[in-house]
Amino acid sequence: MNDIKRTVLWVIFGFSMVMLWDKWQVHNGNKPLFFPSNAPVAEKTASTSDATMPMSGNGLPQVANAPASSLIEGKEIAQSKASESQIQLYTLKNDVLELTISSEGATIVKAKFLKQADEKRSGNVVTLLDQNATRVYLAQSGLIGASPANNYPNHKTVMQLVSQSESTQANEPSRITFETKEQGVKLTKSYALYPGQYDVVLNNAISNQSTQSVHPKLYVQIVRDGNKPDGESSFYSTFTGPAVYTAEKKYEKVDFKDIENNKLSIQDHSDAGYVAMVQHYYASAWFFEDKRAREIFAKKIDNNLYSVGMISDVSDIAPGQEVQTQAHFYTGPQEEKRLENLYPGLELVKDYGWLTILAKPLYWLLYEINTYLGNWGWSIVALVILLKAAFFWLNAQAYKSMAKMKAINPKIMEMRERLKDKPQQIQMEMMRIYKEEKVNPMGGCLPIVVQIPVFIALYWVLLSTVEMRNTPWVGWIHDLSAPDPFYILPLLMTASSLVQTMLNPTPPDPVQAKMMWIMPLAFSVMFFFFPSGLVLYWLTNNILSITQQWLINKKLGVKS
Repeated sequence: MNDIKRTVLWVIFGFSMVMLWDKWQVHNGNKPLFFPSNAPVAEKTASTSDATMPMSGNGLPQVANAPASSLIEGKEIAQSKASESQIQLYTLKNDVLELTISSEGATIVKAKFLKQADEKRSGNVVTLLDQNATRVYLAQSGLIGASPANNYPNHKTVMQLVSQSESTQANEPSRITFETKEQGVKLTKSYALYPGQYDVVLNNAISNQSTQSVHPKLYVQIVRDGNKPDGESSFYSTFTGPAVYTAEKKYEKVDFKDIENNKLSIQDHSDAGYVAMVQHYYASAWFFEDKRAREIFAKKIDNNLYSVGMISDVSDIAPGQEVQTQAHFYTGPQEEKRLENLYPGLELVKDYGWLTILAKPLYWLLYEINTYLGNWGWSIVALVILLKAAFFWLNAQAYKSMAKMKAINPKIMEMRERLKDKPQQIQMEMMRIYKEEKVNPMGGCLPIVVQIPVFIALYWVLLSTVEMRNTPWVGWIHDLSAPDPFYILPLLMTASSLVQTMLNPTPPDPVQAKMMWIMPLAFSVMFFFFPSGLVLYWLTNNILSITQQWLINKKLGVKS
């Protein structure tokens, strides 16, 4: 019987090689083997004028995933496209966020995070929402309605600035207000941005200046191109695309390809939830504070443009009356504590996948450790130490089994050489030796397998924690989210893996023995491109494992 642990390691090695090949394929523009990619990058992003018009043939915002009977009907909007000279840009900012708002529909066309440095461009800050030749990412809102007689203000309607004020006190927001001048239904949009917040509150005042009752609907949507974020790694995969959260189906990611191929399965009606656009470290989301019925849609609107949004009813408005309704737009880093406090389930945009049940408590523990240590690097080290302590007994059983296997390895090698022409007898002799020496070949494998989900969950925690961006550890490590600039940590990690191999039982088969030394070298290649925080976690885990295994080997009198 072959050592089960070696079999598991072979599987891991094979999987790692396949994953490397998969990433190489993606890097060279080919289709991935396992993970669905985002929509292909268009050779040329749609023009600015087209990008801001996610409308159907009748001039109204398109709605996907809703029954045909619920689609809004109405005559074609008569207004012509606003000329460039009519459109003005205004700024709304606080100490962490700077928004650029266009007078065309009071659309948010740019969002800069003033406390998030862009490591790719010296002196710049991270810009998420933007509108240029290579990126379209906008937050839009407006009104639609069922009556053909009504021409409601939408995100293409040119609005006029009414007022603008900057916050002077900690509990007061900066504000900017726009309004339309059309007869019939007048829309006043007021944005409020509080100090220290990435959440902007949009108040919509809808005034009926006609002679008959109206029943408009408010829509909010995020429009984004299907291109991947700049600087995305080719060695690990993160999700980019829309996401929907409802009370019924909870958090659902929506791949750009699924939108394009009409393979959506999202909850399209709900009375709670949000819509979001997600990428590594950052997200944008629209949500309503109160419970109200809403239609949810995700739609391809142009060559390489996609939208996700919600449509909500506004109550009947009698002539001369006004109704106000609010919406919230969040655009910022995926800081879990901040998102939890904003809206139920919003923290799920920081996606841990199927290991969320393990990853969330691990992040909580890491966060709490950091509140005391004040250094994310040392917090990673401390967390790994705590995990190794929690699994100390399991690891001890595994290492004892490996030590016993290493101790009887010379006897097995001698037996295999002696019976090399009798494979069936080799198997029987091995079973006899294991029984006499009271060694369980699976004893070194199972305790480690139990821990694998925990350490995979920790991997995703470290990969997705935006607080580590531009955060130093010691000396040459100035950014735990970036690869080690001098490859010191990856080299140490590789060396530690080789030491672990030395402490493990040597396979009787010479070919397997050589591969056991090649495996850590091949596996370590990826770590030269991984964030420093991930490599630090793995290196710390290796060092602690080596220490425990060496002590057990010494205690049992096994030569290392």
